Amino acid sequence: MEDWRIRVGKNVRRLREDRGLTQERIAFDAKIDLTYLGGIERGKRNPSLLVMVRISDALGVAVTELVA
Repeated sequence: MEDWRIRVGKNVRRLREDRGLTQERIAFDAKIDLTYLGGIERGKRNPSLLVMVRISDALGVAVTELVA
């Protein structure tokens, strides 16, 4: 089974790229550090639920889409 951090990271990257958004834009809108977002996308960081909600809001998706 795939590590959930890798799954979340892949989903964040895919959703961001599908919308033509930069990491900088999502990090700014989600009020998180750019390097933290990069770590999430690479599956190296363990985002809290609050951070995942902020990212999902910045992407305009339900938080469940990040873990699907």
